[in-house]
Amino acid sequence: MRRLVARNKAGTEPRVPLSRERVLRAAVAIADEGGLRALTMRRLAEEVGAEAMSLYYHVANKDEVLDGIADAVVEEINEVVGRIDVPSRGDAWKAAVRRRILSAREVLLRHPWAPGVFESRTAMSPAVLRYHDGLIGLMRDGGFSNDLCHHALHALGSRALGFSQELFDPGSGGGDDTAALEGMAAELPHLVGMFMEVAHDDPDSTLGWCDDQTEFEFGLDVILDGLDRLRAQD
Repeated sequence: MRRLVARNKAGTEPRVPLSRERVLRAAVAIADEGGLRALTMRRLAEEVGAEAMSLYYHVANKDEVLDGIADAVVEEINEVVGRIDVPSRGDAWKAAVRRRILSAREVLLRHPWAPGVFESRTAMSPAVLRYHDGLIGLMRDGGFSNDLCHHALHALGSRALGFSQELFDPGSGGGDDTAALEGMAAELPHLVGMFMEVAHDDPDSTLGWCDDQTEFEFGLDVILDGLDRLRAQD
């Protein structure tokens, strides 16, 4: 009874113990709100209500935080695609793979900073390997040989996880983009002509300047259609 009274007098709830999982959840929340630039060890410590040095018992450094939040997003993807129950045998493989990849993309759209972290990692984590294992399983259901599965993963590249890597962003230099393009027209007539004609409605709403939903699905369908033709010849 005395312990209960003492706690009530203090007027505070029992403190939630610090853990790696709690630290990484907080890191994801910070990145979701303010992007990767907002994710610092100091800000992370403030978010979990701990001293900065306390974090190092759970994550050794910022790089380990990035590894952890990348894994957290892929685990979220694995959970989502694990609930998909559609046919994948024979001709149904393409619709099943398309559904899996677009479902992964929906998760990434909730965490638009994640592609940048994926691109900076030097090795595939167990979570990423599990995702690709499931993707290969769908292709094997469709009659793909292991050799064609290997070619398919190379062809899909980052699209397998739901995003496409940007070659460049013509608007990243700041200033008047139209004036800058017009200034290059004499030297790069075809490239500038394309950019002046092609527009993306809201690139910030997806995962990159050219990685809007329409462009992503266009590229994905071109690859899947080509793979389906190769499957028929395999």
